[in-house]
Amino acid sequence: MTELRVVAEIVAKAGSEDGIRAALSTLAVATRDEDGCVAYEVFESDAAAGTFFTIETWRSPEDMAAHLQSEHLAAAFAAADGHVSAPPAIHPLNPVG
Repeated sequence: MTELRVVAEIVAKAGSEDGIRAALSTLAVATRDEDGCVAYEVFESDAAAGTFFTIETWRSPEDMAAHLQSEHLAAAFAAADGHVSAPPAIHPLNPVG
């Protein structure tokens, strides 16, 4: 079975960057301890201020689905409520070559 790679884009509202950065950092620590999480990294764009990306590798789609139901993800969404310009854009990726 092939691992699942996912990229999520989170855009903070102006003035909310520090709060989103903190919420994503807390989320990353908890997510890395999940069964099925191979890798979970958070990046902030140098090209677009306040734009954050998670780069994720999951053992299976089921493991990612379990992550989407986790308490720590719900807590991150609650912390981000009202501080993002749009819902996160989540992109499961398929290898091309």
